[in-house]
Amino acid sequence: MLSSAAVKTLVTRVCLSWRPAVTGLMSARGYRGEAPEDTKADLLEIMLPPWEERTWETLDIKKRRLLYESRKRGMLENCILLSIFAQRYLNTMSETQLRQYDRLINEPTNDWDIYYWVTEAQPTPEVYQGEIMDMLKEFTKNRDQEQRLDAPNLEYLDK
Repeated sequence: MLSSAAVKTLVTRVCLSWRPAVTGLMSARGYRGEAPEDTKADLLEIMLPPWEERTWETLDIKKRRLLYESRKRGMLENCILLSIFAQRYLNTMSETQLRQYDRLINEPTNDWDIYYWVTEAQPTPEVYQGEIMDMLKEFTKNRDQEQRLDAPNLEYLDK
């Protein structure tokens, strides 16, 4: 019978002898940036129609649409942030503020841009500067440290 030291030595030698064979089975292409450059030749860009102010909407319809659009975003972070903001402030906004908010959430084609602007991770373009952006930036700071883990239900549209 072999001693425990002899068994340990034998196991170590066997494992070391198998290591090159096992590593030889692995793919040569790794996950550390070794992928070939993406030329984006297969990228298909779909142009969105330009934002157009809906001058024919009544204020009530505009508020309802903006509440819904604030809730149904392309990314969860904006869904939560914008829907709680809209629930809290839309009913007190002036027509000018509603127009600013409508343009802000509907004109940019990338939701990440909006998120980076309101969290002040990137500078806000001049065209979106104004009362609403200032309100959103302050709201995003969450000074009262309220829990914002989920967007409100759409039932608040009828209240």
